[in-house]
Amino acid sequence: MSISATELKLNLGKYLQLAESEDIYITRNGKVIAKLSNPYQDRVDAVKSLYGFLPADVTPEEARNERLDRI
Repeated sequence: MSISATELKLNLGKYLQLAESEDIYITRNGKVIAKLSNPYQDRVDAVKSLYGFLPADVTPEEARNERLDRI
């Protein structure tokens, strides 16, 4: 998403919330001057990629124990 610096000033709270899930490019006179982003986005993406990885009938403890038994 790309917004002007003036728009950011007027609606900072809104864009801080949006930055949790997407990058926001701030422009001045039509040129990008800054990027507002979530510093933990890589971690969020990694966790989201694992969602649903375990079958529904396996508990996290069972998966952990199985993984440790392989060592």
